[in-house]
Amino acid sequence: MMAVMERLDVKFKSGETECGGWLYRPTQSGTQRPPVVVLAHGLGCLKEMRLDAYCERFAAAGFAALAFDYRYFGDSGGEPRQLLDIERQLDDWAAALAYARGLPDVDADRVAIWGTSLAGGHVIEAAARDGRVAAVVSQCPFADGAASVLAMDPRSSTQVTIQAMRDQLARLRGKPPVMVKLIGPPGSAALMTAPDAEPGIRRIAPPQYVNAVAARVGLQIPLYRPGRAAARVKAPHLYCICEHDSVAPAKAAHSAAARSPRAEVRSYPIGHFDVYVDEPFERAVADQTDFLVRHVLN
Repeated sequence: MMAVMERLDVKFKSGETECGGWLYRPTQSGTQRPPVVVLAHGLGCLKEMRLDAYCERFAAAGFAALAFDYRYFGDSGGEPRQLLDIERQLDDWAAALAYARGLPDVDADRVAIWGTSLAGGHVIEAAARDGRVAAVVSQCPFADGAASVLAMDPRSSTQVTIQAMRDQLARLRGKPPVMVKLIGPPGSAALMTAPDAEPGIRRIAPPQYVNAVAARVGLQIPLYRPGRAAARVKAPHLYCICEHDSVAPAKAAHSAAARSPRAEVRSYPIGHFDVYVDEPFERAVADQTDFLVRHVLN
């Protein structure tokens, strides 16, 4: 029988403000404190973009689950809005882990982390830095920024770089951010312009989704290579790789998995945005739940 669950709106301190999130609690039949899975989304995305579906599956299996928005996005605080800074997002992961471990009714020694897309790379780096996580799930992970930039349309890459430099200049002058679109048609000035990007995001985006971020992240992405930290992750690590990924190339994800001491790999013949819905979601979430039950719950 599946566990019954409840969902609470929560906030926790990170940096100068608070991150907003959802906390799912399974109803336990005994007195044992459940393990907890901490989840966050990808590039400019919100927890409302299907993280509830994953949390519900994990909670049904007996886990607590914490899904959160990064600072400057969604239900979280911070100004300017839509500021995507990789190092600050990694700080948010550290804050989320500290918050999860401090919850009074979960097992602080059994905390797993789950990330998708950009967060699929973040969890590699976060686990390596933390050293205590019980397990890691990287779904369609952004493992190598250079590989992702090379996969972009050169027209888009050039335009994004120009916008990023303008944004850096605005920052130095104390001006509001220069924004760049997250998704757009092929060849446009957007971070994701593969043919499947715009329809894929629109399929899962809630009304409050904002299709823009501060353009300065365009200078950070090529230098961010979280897959290089994979060798330092000692916990069991599941890589769910979309073999036809247009955003986070599968080859880079496989390379990261090959560096991981305790990697398990599941491959799917789909694109980057297919994994969130329908049969691909069902297959991936089943693989992830099985992995977490084997390594964390039991």
